[in-house]
Amino acid sequence: MKDGFIKIGAVTPEIRPGDCTFNAGSIISAVTDAYMRGVRVLALPELCVTGATCGDLFLQSTLLDGAQSALERIVRETAGFDMICAVGLPMRENGVLQNCAAVFTKGEVIGVFPKIGLTVSERRFFRAGDRSCEGVRPVLRCADHPDLCIGVEFGSELMSPETVSGQLSVNGANVILCLSGYAERLGEADKRRLRVVSQSEALCCAYALSIPGSGESTTDNVFSGHCLIAENGELLAESELFDDGLITADIDLGGIMYRRRSSECGCWTGCVGNTEFRLAMLDTGLTREFPRLPFVPDDEDERGKRCRLTLRMQAAGLVKRVRHTGVKKLVLGISGGLDSTLALLVCAEAMLMMRRSRSDISAVTMPCFGTSGRTRRNAQKLCELIGAQFREVDITESVKRHLADIGHDPELRNTAYENAQARERTQVLMDIANDENGLVIGTGDLSELALGWATFAGDHISMYGVNASVPKTLIRAVVENYADTCGDDELCAVLHDILDTPVSPELLPAENGEITQKTEDKVGPYELHDFFLYYAIHSGYSPRKLFRVAVRAFDGMYNEEEILKWLRVFFRRFFSQQFKRSCMPDGAGVSGISLSPRGALTMPSDASAELWLAELDGIEAENE
Repeated sequence: MKDGFIKIGAVTPEIRPGDCTFNAGSIISAVTDAYMRGVRVLALPELCVTGATCGDLFLQSTLLDGAQSALERIVRETAGFDMICAVGLPMRENGVLQNCAAVFTKGEVIGVFPKIGLTVSERRFFRAGDRSCEGVRPVLRCADHPDLCIGVEFGSELMSPETVSGQLSVNGANVILCLSGYAERLGEADKRRLRVVSQSEALCCAYALSIPGSGESTTDNVFSGHCLIAENGELLAESELFDDGLITADIDLGGIMYRRRSSECGCWTGCVGNTEFRLAMLDTGLTREFPRLPFVPDDEDERGKRCRLTLRMQAAGLVKRVRHTGVKKLVLGISGGLDSTLALLVCAEAMLMMRRSRSDISAVTMPCFGTSGRTRRNAQKLCELIGAQFREVDITESVKRHLADIGHDPELRNTAYENAQARERTQVLMDIANDENGLVIGTGDLSELALGWATFAGDHISMYGVNASVPKTLIRAVVENYADTCGDDELCAVLHDILDTPVSPELLPAENGEITQKTEDKVGPYELHDFFLYYAIHSGYSPRKLFRVAVRAFDGMYNEEEILKWLRVFFRRFFSQQFKRSCMPDGAGVSGISLSPRGALTMPSDASAELWLAELDGIEAENE
């Protein structure tokens, strides 16, 4: 349970219909194997003690007695395992037969839950369980780890209009163990996967499903042993069809609870009507993979879809602003860098959506002390190929006069020297927009906003920021996708040269026409900062937890010292630069993360980062 991670599993043991003695041994072996592999919460199939296909044999006392004896043996022989398991079997209660899930841990059955949502065929043998006074059935709450609350559901209950897991979730369950007995049908696996993933997202929970396997394939049915584990809308583990066995996943209880705390729904009442159990604190050895680029899908097809949709969404937001304001021109600064390149592509897409000429885009390059020949050439060539109006306004003399007016020594290359250029550029754009009845389009991105890497009242200001919710790693992917799919070899070559250009604000003088000021040398690699941003803001990770998963994700790329260094930069700048975000311009929230103060991130401009930095101090002290 270190950092809120716990390993859960779903398993399909080998089963012989009606042979409870064999089945008990098989289940014990499956539980033992799961425990040795670090699993602490385990789901087994519905009716797996007897087999789900026993039919009228369920009415025989011999089978029912055998099932009871098998359960007692399973519980007894796994008593030394510090884990919690749910197994399915038929049980008699007050003279009626019920399809039940028995939950046991450390030699004790702590809950028996009759199935409520019976299928038509099951009603021949079983009586449905009653709903408890709290709604459905009790939630199992871990006394040692209050964030771990387990609910049990059956496969057919997931199919009902009012799912049992939905009520369990409202009552506090954040891990759902689903015991299913469904036979396999063509196309059903895809539907099952979709249901499990969707339910985990809707309920902000982890969801583990287990169904019977090949040993149950008899008479008129085959069973696939298709096990699934999902969390918050993400499929974490899946077994192959007809390949019985165990799947495991490290679920993130901390991330689940953060999602619930930040959910707009807010329907969770807390764990009610619960039964407590104990589970020792164990260090879950992580096997879960954390993508280095969480904003950019690894799969090529999915990445292409994400990139095209990102561009389309950005353009759709801009179209609304243009139509609402009635402006005649879109005005933006074009530097030959990634951010302004994507902003120009968004403007071009917006013009296409409005069936307007791209000549209504006024792209302005404003060379000064740090402008390189490479970026200047790329900016002009890009505008020509896109069909935007290109305009150059050299601001060198204006900035020199301004620095002289305020008595600034031009040899002092400090913040005033750099920001005077950024603010002059913004003034030029604003005045051109006023002159042409235009709208100034901001180019700053989500990564820069998170770090405060923007000049206040300079590039920080615009009339609509199209990149405001798009992180640097996704911007790179969108531009690369556009280059590779545009069908124009010349445009493709220019875009790839821009992609190969170091990220820079170009505010310090170039040397021999080459860029000397590289952003990532100053604030750190954007792939790291985007990783930090995603897991700190989207998933609520603490600095310690974030450090742990970053070390795993970037193993072989950055060492622990480097990761800790840039993680400190991230948190220090994220807190100290909030005042810039508190008055940022409008911009569509397309990536799922927005730092807009208008409901997306409400945070005091002067909030202290001390607690977060102190946690990093602790990590540093431990590593010395």
